[in-house]
Amino acid sequence: MSYKFAIQAEYIWIDGQTPTAELRSKTKIIRSNNIDAGMDLANLPEWGFDGSSTMQAEGKFSDCLLKPVFVCKDPLRGGPNVLVMCEVLNPDRTPHISNTRHTLAQASAQYAHEEAWGGIEQEYTLYHKDGSLLAWHDFPNGPEAQGRWYCGVGSNRILGRELIERHTQACIDAHLQIDGTNCEVMPGQAEFQVGPLPVLELSDQLWVARWLMHRIGENLDLVVSLAPKPLKTGDWNGAGAHYNFSTRDMRAPGGLEHIKFACEKLGQFHTEHMKVYGSGNHDRLTGKHETCDINTFRFGVSDRGASIRIPMGTANAGYGYFEDRRPAANADPYQVSLAILETVCGQGFKSKNVTDQNTELLYHTEKSPESGMSL
Repeated sequence: MSYKFAIQAEYIWIDGQTPTAELRSKTKIIRSNNIDAGMDLANLPEWGFDGSSTMQAEGKFSDCLLKPVFVCKDPLRGGPNVLVMCEVLNPDRTPHISNTRHTLAQASAQYAHEEAWGGIEQEYTLYHKDGSLLAWHDFPNGPEAQGRWYCGVGSNRILGRELIERHTQACIDAHLQIDGTNCEVMPGQAEFQVGPLPVLELSDQLWVARWLMHRIGENLDLVVSLAPKPLKTGDWNGAGAHYNFSTRDMRAPGGLEHIKFACEKLGQFHTEHMKVYGSGNHDRLTGKHETCDINTFRFGVSDRGASIRIPMGTANAGYGYFEDRRPAANADPYQVSLAILETVCGQGFKSKNVTDQNTELLYHTEKSPESGMSL
């Protein structure tokens, strides 16, 4: 039987590597007489892959399943082609142990009445293929101290602009909810923002946006790193994935009281959250460079050195959202979303997948200086 269209569907999934999982993808051809067939999940079949090559199965029983859960236009191939985010299932169709999305989907359904929305500020750092940082390759004697690079303009201040621009346009063309971009305080470092969206869709879209970033980097001979502390020596910022969160009650008049209460609950489960907030996060959360140290939890208005920042606009209006500044750039948004959702809307969060076994927490709380906020 002949068909009018052959649609390339790029199946994307998260592998089983620890402590930090990576993205994988492969292409399935969908034949149809409908040019828009690829945009309907019902037309995208489950597909198998070799889990023994992705740390998700043993060689003697290696098959795993890919279940399409989110689809968008493929802005790189164009035409009717699509990008397909997938969950990983066992052969019996139960969720694979590496499948962190499944639990978030359940929690999102359970707390749907809360209308929880989120936005993520994804920071990243650019490297050359030889492993050298973009900034150090372009500045043999080392770049100037950080600061002048933030939101700068000029070839002697901004590195990697082409990747930033291509990635932004690709997200727009894919109809992802990209909300903005900016260069960061460390040379060769930037961020993009996704959201606001319901937390499950936010997490799906962030993973696809990450895939696009890596894929565009291939074309430019650049490697995109989500390491939370690219340079462990010197006075340089780390890279985070700040999470902006709100519920229906927080966004309504009087919502500030709900935000304060949520912050207090987050403090009670700080240790559990840090277990899923990214591998190597202890190198980033030092108490310097606009971060609260990993052993401390505090929140405050406009306090970028706190664990949780309540924006000035939210405090002035009396409603809005809060920003969790603790997640590392390499954190799994499914796990971060689940931790915040279960803590704020439920009875608290108990981590099931520890991303950094070497992180030791000596947890305590304190007040945010001059914030007027009481814990």
